[in-house]
Amino acid sequence: MPGAPRVTGARFVLAALRLAGAAALSAGSCAFEDSACGYEWHYGHLPWTLNGEGHYISVDTSHEGDKAILSSPELLSEEWSCIRLIYQIATTSGSSSDPTRLNLYLRQEGESFDRLLWSAKEPSDSWLIASLDLANSTKKYKIVLEGEMGKDKSASIAVFEIKITPGYCIECDFEENHLCGFMNRWNPNVNWFVGGGNIRSSQSILPKDHTLNSELGHYMYVDSVYVKHFQEVAQLISPKTTAPMSGCLSFYYQLKKESNIVFTVYLRDMSGFYEEIWKTESALSADWTLAEVDFNAPYPMEVIFEVAFNSAKGGYVALDDIAFSPVYCSNQTGISFNPAEASCNFEEDLCKFYQDHKDGPGWSRVKVKRNVYRAGDHTTGFGYYLLANTKFTSLPGYIGRLYGPTLPGNLQYCLRFYYALYGFFKMSGTLAVYIFEENHVVQEKIWSVLDSPKGVWTQAEISFKKPMPCKVVFVSWCKSFWDCGLVALDDISLSLGSCQVADLLPPNPGECTFEKDECMFTQKKRGRGSWHRRRGPTPTSYTGPRGDHTTGVGYYMYIEASDMVYGQRAYLTSRTLRGISGKLCLTFFYHMYGAGTGLLSVYLKKEGDDEEIPLWRRTGEQSISWLRGLIEYESEKNHQIIFEAIRGVSIRSDTAIDDILFQAGPCLEVEEIQFSSGYPNSLNEIEY
Repeated sequence: MPGAPRVTGARFVLAALRLAGAAALSAGSCAFEDSACGYEWHYGHLPWTLNGEGHYISVDTSHEGDKAILSSPELLSEEWSCIRLIYQIATTSGSSSDPTRLNLYLRQEGESFDRLLWSAKEPSDSWLIASLDLANSTKKYKIVLEGEMGKDKSASIAVFEIKITPGYCIECDFEENHLCGFMNRWNPNVNWFVGGGNIRSSQSILPKDHTLNSELGHYMYVDSVYVKHFQEVAQLISPKTTAPMSGCLSFYYQLKKESNIVFTVYLRDMSGFYEEIWKTESALSADWTLAEVDFNAPYPMEVIFEVAFNSAKGGYVALDDIAFSPVYCSNQTGISFNPAEASCNFEEDLCKFYQDHKDGPGWSRVKVKRNVYRAGDHTTGFGYYLLANTKFTSLPGYIGRLYGPTLPGNLQYCLRFYYALYGFFKMSGTLAVYIFEENHVVQEKIWSVLDSPKGVWTQAEISFKKPMPCKVVFVSWCKSFWDCGLVALDDISLSLGSCQVADLLPPNPGECTFEKDECMFTQKKRGRGSWHRRRGPTPTSYTGPRGDHTTGVGYYMYIEASDMVYGQRAYLTSRTLRGISGKLCLTFFYHMYGAGTGLLSVYLKKEGDDEEIPLWRRTGEQSISWLRGLIEYESEKNHQIIFEAIRGVSIRSDTAIDDILFQAGPCLEVEEIQFSSGYPNSLNEIEY
């Protein structure tokens, strides 16, 4: 078969990698020996070929096309489970701007978008294993494999086996040949090896494993017999977690210590940051000893079992039966903190934030109705936010403090919030964030505004970690009566993990912020009468946004009215979305500011239908703010969503959109007005 993976001479490897017999495979699992086990390929794309001799399914570039789709039968996993995929990508050329790629998606019932769980593009001469956590759910789902063939003219992708097993991917008893996807980081002198069974290659082999309590059982071990340098290190690395998990990580180990030896367990995130979570305390454990440690993985990370030796007579460490429970370890205090408790959009109240009123007037919760003089809140454009109204105080050096709830110590946090500044000559230092340790004696400034576009909601993000319980405090400062202004604060959110790691995660399916590209949206024609991707203010004064809605300094889509004629239309069309039974919710932000603003409409176009169904419309100037649009709709047919902007009577009619999000299920809120014409009745009414 042209372009097939290079598997000649590797039959024994395939036989060793074969997990269980086809008859024992669970629903959704397939060894591709005699059939595709209910997996179907889509005829509109490249065909998958079942290879009976090599027992794999593959796709290559011998046919015309750019991708191949393979979808599983309908599945249901009410228990947490692990998908293991054994695959190979074979290419002839080196790195390319458009590489061959294998993607795995989760297609959940009731969702019009597939969720990307995993993606790989590295070519290999051998079979590789990927492990993917699948959280328990009451929804039915399908696994969808997508092969993107890229530019290589003789590339191929092969899938040797898919196996779905109950439990967590980081669990392993080392009885199966794939070792649950655990990998040894190769070192010329010390490495982790499989022990037990028929292997008798080392003096450090134990008589019995822990799982079977027999000489036929398997475990992992590392010994010091080949150590040549001081602090030689062997690492055994778990599969990367792919779903948030927290609970108790446990394992059994034996340790023989003749000279200095250190056995440590680390967590390593996607940015390479190591965090020690356990270290052996006993000098010797001749029997299998249970270790338990609280485990918190809110974002993808690996567990690393590391042994460091100082001499060739250091001893050995054996490891077996790695397990995980979603309940925290019984002998340790679990972390029950929910970071959402320290988040707030101020729509209802101050949440768990508070002020010490001896500080002075402080922060006020205010609302600005839609108007063209002052921006509204960040959450919806017409909701509530906090304002440190320092303009009307005569106290130089005025300070307003806003305290957050107590945060547990020794956790990594990512704090995000939006702020806007008005009326200051010098912005630096007018808003700062401090960490107060619980005794309120120690305080540390972790962020301070340096410069910012005036009157624009700008996102700030800060990563921090403190050993002791602490509070986040927002401090607004008025340097003098003559340089005093307004400080606005909204949409404070706290999550576990560093902000940098969170930025590496794949975007939510059905979400488009336009930060990298136009996502799932396309235009039939580009030119003067089309949508443009832009950052910062639009060229024409008194129209268009000053910045985007996502971060204040990012990208949005808009029509440039000075390039168009009155009544000219621009269309932005989504890719085809899957039809489902039930309601769908579409939210987005729009900006219609300018005396000559025209029309913005949203349409539903169902597959096979000629007509476009109007869902939402706004006419004329609406506000200087970004406003949230909310649409609830239904479509059992595959469909597209179309954003149509019509240029108004003057060049001051730039219209912009940003932060589009498709979600399954009905909208949690309801927008009262789906259609409007002319100016809103409440325009330019200001309310505090």
